[in-house]
Formats: sequence, structure tokens, C-alpha cells
Amino acid sequence: MLERFFVKPQTVDRIKDCWLGPQIELYVTALCERGYAARTIYRRVPILTAFADFTAIRSIEQIEQAEALIDAFVADWLSARRAGRSADACRRDRNLARVTVRHFFSLAISKTEYHPDRTALDNPFARRVPGFFDYLSDERGLRPGSLRHYRHYLRRFEVYLDQIGCYDLGALSLPVVTGYVTTMAQQFGPRSMINLAGTLRVFLRFAHREGVLPRDISKLVEIPQHYRLADIPRSIGWDSVQKMLDQVDRRTVVGRRDYAMLLLMISYGLRAREVAMLTLDDLDWKRDRLHVRERKAEHSTTYPLAPVVGEAIVDYLRNGRPEVPGRQLFWRHLAPRSPLTQSAVSCMATKYLHRAGIPVSRPGSHTLRHACVQRLVDSGFPLKTIGDYVGHRAASSTMIYAKVQVDGLREVALGDGEDLQ
Repeated sequence: MLERFFVKPQTVDRIKDCWLGPQIELYVTALCERGYAARTIYRRVPILTAFADFTAIRSIEQIEQAEALIDAFVADWLSARRAGRSADACRRDRNLARVTVRHFFSLAISKTEYHPDRTALDNPFARRVPGFFDYLSDERGLRPGSLRHYRHYLRRFEVYLDQIGCYDLGALSLPVVTGYVTTMAQQFGPRSMINLAGTLRVFLRFAHREGVLPRDISKLVEIPQHYRLADIPRSIGWDSVQKMLDQVDRRTVVGRRDYAMLLLMISYGLRAREVAMLTLDDLDWKRDRLHVRERKAEHSTTYPLAPVVGEAIVDYLRNGRPEVPGRQLFWRHLAPRSPLTQSAVSCMATKYLHRAGIPVSRPGSHTLRHACVQRLVDSGFPLKTIGDYVGHRAASSTMIYAKVQVDGLREVALGDGEDLQ
């Protein structure tokens, strides 16, 4: 396998002759089987041979002993490359060396998939108010994404209480909570403040229910006023949509995949999570239908499969989708192979909006969803029909799009026979 990547026989002999040579060759084989690019192998094998030399100098002959020297090797390897390199370059080199050696031990020695060490943070207030996040997931049925929002705001609240020396939640008072809200108002926008206040209300109500707080002060936490129809949707015109689609290079594997995902969001107004959760079973080719099962509140929708969308998906399935055992529709192009996540889909939409130079606040997948809804509004469809089409749970969610129906509002304002100056 090494001869496939290293042309010079001397290079292959040097790799095989080191005491970790057989394991390095097994590692290269494992990388090829998992679809890693050749450039990854060219970058990682020299690091592994340097690790073998580093351990051999220290008379290490047992692999278990060598694994204990990973951090020492990384520090030594980085010191030899530090001269003239920026801090960011040194950080990237350190991460590359550490990940390479640990990945090597996982695949070639332990024969298991490697997962970077990411120490999960404890839930905020886990000791002072135990069971809160179990309550959110079990009793209220919140999704993991919603739980992350609760952790985000409550972790800041916990830090704030520690900073002011409020360690006893039983002594928590409204002025302390108000002080936290006032402090966060300097960092967060209006919508984030609404979420923060709502999170505090739920948390304080639960703490009172469990007897941690002597009285319920949750109702005293004021939620900032934000009127539903105060904003204008961050949609873009259809000319801008076409300009964005023109940025996709459909000659590449990634371009075929991205083009299919963009069409799904533009044509059906799908959310990033709904695109990421699509599977091969959701495509009914016999009836030309698309099933969207992972909607909000466990809803599902069936759409007629538009020819242009179907052709883009077929092009991706034939010439872009990797050969993987999973049933998910959209996958990472680079190894390790894994289904695309909600964040990856949203970042993909943001990338093409930036590439097209389209000015829009908070560009992302929801921008395309807004564009889909706005086009339906401009075409004269009833708001109830549009809401059902894009999966709005309440008609009020669709009403905001009537505000930007510029042509209709202009006719109402001007009346018959008047011209716009």
C-alpha cells in the first residue's frame, strides 16, 4: 500500500524499517478504505515516522509505552518547526501532530474509530438544582438543540452568580436576577434577550417546584416586548436566488450535492435540519413525491417532486454521493464519511450567499426559506396555503410576509390613476 503513494523505494524502505513500520502500513490501508485523500496520507506518514524515531531513541519497544509519549513527541516535534512561524501556524501544527498520532493508535492499534477528546461540560446548576435538564427532555419533550440553548443561557447565569458571590440559590432575589438580565442586555440582541428571559422563567419555576427557592419569582422576570410583525423577513429576490445558484460549480462532487440542497430549500422552504435529515427512503420515485418527516413538533409533509429538483438529486446520487451504507441522503465529501449536520447545511447556504455578494442580514438557510415564502406571497397564494406548504404551525407566522408585498401595498396607497413620483 505504501508503494501506491511513495514513488522512491528508499522512502518506502525507510518507513517499513522503522519499528512501527507494519503498523504505519496498516494505518495507511485503513485511511484508504475510509476514503481519505492522498494529501492526508502524505502529511501524516512523515509525522508517524518521526514519532517512531522519537520513541526508538528512548529505547521504547512496546506500543503501550509509546502511547504515553504522545504529548512529549508533539512538544519536541513542534519545537523543531517553531522558528519563523506564526502562533496560528504553530497551533495548527500542534493539533495536526497530536490528532495524527492519536488517530494512528485508534485505527492501527486499537482497531476502533477515533473521536477527539472533547470533555463534555457539566450541566449548569447540576448540583444546586438537580434534575432540571431531565425535566426539560422528559416532561417537556425538548429536542437536544433546545437543550443547548438552555445550557448556553444558564451557564452564563451560573458564572454571574459565582462572580457576585451568590452561592445559595435559596437566597436568590429578584434584584440579582434583574442585574443579570441587565448585564446580558449589553451583549445580546432583542430576540436573544427574549430567549434568555424565557429560560430564566422556566428555570426559576422549576427551582421553586423542587423546593430550592422559597417563593416563585419567575413571573416577576419581565420578558422584553417584541412585536411579531415589527420585523421584515430577511428574504432575497428571485434574481438574487438565481445569482446565488450560478455560483455553484456543478462539475464537482461538492457542487452537485450543494446544488441539490439549495434547490430543496428554495423550492420547498425546507429548514436546514429538514434537509440534513432526509433519507433515500423519503424519495418516492414511482409517485414523484418527496416526504419530509423531521419537521417541527413531529409533523410531516409530502411534496410533489419538481422535475428540476429531482434531476439535481439524481445527478448527485449518480455522480456525487459516496458509497456509504447509511440511508441519509447528503454526506460529507471528505473523510471521515458522515451525514451532513444541520449546521453544515446552513453554513453551505451562507457560503454561496457570500460568494454571490448578496447583502442580507444573518445569511443562511433561513434566508432561502424566506425567499421561497415571499415568492409564494407575491404569486397571490393565500397565507393559510403558504403556511401549510412550508410547515408553519400558526397562521401568524406567515402573516409577516404580507408586509413586503410591495406592489399590492403601493396600489392600496396610491389608488387608481395616481403615479408614483
